[in-house]
Amino acid sequence: MKHTRTWILVADGGRARILETTGKRQGLHLVTGSQSCLSNPPSHELGRDAPGRVYESVGHARHAVEPRSDPHTALEALFASQLATMLADHLAKDDFDRLVVVAPPVMLGNLRKMIKAEVRDKIIAEIDKDLTHVPNNEIASLIEDVIII
Repeated sequence: MKHTRTWILVADGGRARILETTGKRQGLHLVTGSQSCLSNPPSHELGRDAPGRVYESVGHARHAVEPRSDPHTALEALFASQLATMLADHLAKDDFDRLVVVAPPVMLGNLRKMIKAEVRDKIIAEIDKDLTHVPNNEIASLIEDVIII
């Protein structure tokens, strides 16, 4: 009998890893090569630190101009896109049967936008928590109310 392979994607805006379980009391195991880390340098390395300035059309007043997008937010969306592509590639190779996504709300929203329909069909639970700093052996107890491990 083939075991059901459940993958648990634990991600935030800059780090991700995938854990796998094959059934009850099998525990969680890190999927080889699944750890990803986004290089998210400080703002002054991504662009301008201070917002641009403009003069008022009448008078001598100056105002700051907000940038059209935050470079950190753009990098996090790109990271979510890369994770979604990686999951689709692994699903095409039949590497997992079910998927649980654990991420903070913003990253969860980014992933929802990026994940393809065939991967979305494999998702059995979404947990809006940041567990990227939690050791692998403790994650099972934190998500056991959602999935039996």
